[in-house]
Amino acid sequence: MGVKEQLMEDLREAAKERDAERTSAIRMLRAAIQNAEIARTDPKDRNHGKPIEESDLVAAIQREANQRREALDFAQKAGRADLVAKEEQALAIIERYLPKELSREEIVAELQPLIAELGKDFRKVMPVASQKLRGRANGKLVADIVRDLTQ
Repeated sequence: MGVKEQLMEDLREAAKERDAERTSAIRMLRAAIQNAEIARTDPKDRNHGKPIEESDLVAAIQREANQRREALDFAQKAGRADLVAKEEQALAIIERYLPKELSREEIVAELQPLIAELGKDFRKVMPVASQKLRGRANGKLVADIVRDLTQ
């Protein structure tokens, strides 16, 4: 079952259970996915006309998770315990739909052959590494690891 189908099923279930927080978070994810699909119809988009793939859906969900993390950080800095709890709950719901992220050791294991092939030039390795690990690892962590391995 794909991500979109899983979201629809979970939305129905959350609505039946009258779980407002879960329903809201899932609707937000569906809206993000729909926006990604609409963006594909824009002739200015470099992927114009190409069907949306599962990796694109994961990227949209990843963006939503990052927005929740940022909002959580701001709420914590502002001392707003009510918003912190709300954002933590929304983030937990969103993270259920993301694939398990790779550990640092797993990222290093995937990057070592790539660096051996491309050389120790950060500017050559990073674009290929980010494409290869998209949706499976945090981009900042990948950049840090590539920087460490290419020095």
